[in-house]
Amino acid sequence: MENKIITRIWHGVTKAEDSEVYLQYLKKTGIEDYKKTEGNLSASILRRIENDKCHFWTVTRWDGFESIEKFAGEDYEKARYYQEDKKYLLEFEPNVIHCETFEFF
Repeated sequence: MENKIITRIWHGVTKAEDSEVYLQYLKKTGIEDYKKTEGNLSASILRRIENDKCHFWTVTRWDGFESIEKFAGEDYEKARYYQEDKKYLLEFEPNVIHCETFEFF
């Protein structure tokens, strides 16, 4: 059976003026936790400032859903938030997106 790579995508929105401090916060919280979780293959942050808002996406690659559960818990479709997220995020999306990932070089 072929091993599938799963990509997990989380989205959040902050005020544009908080974009740099939130980027650093994401690196210290989510990115560090992703890197510590067995089965995580990579972690990236995408950022886009639009007028007075800033969109963030964390894009992580995993060796399967069992590894994602190690990070996110049994209900791995739910977004995982940290204590200080309420200080920066303008909304709290309840779920993340998971996609099968096919890589071609």
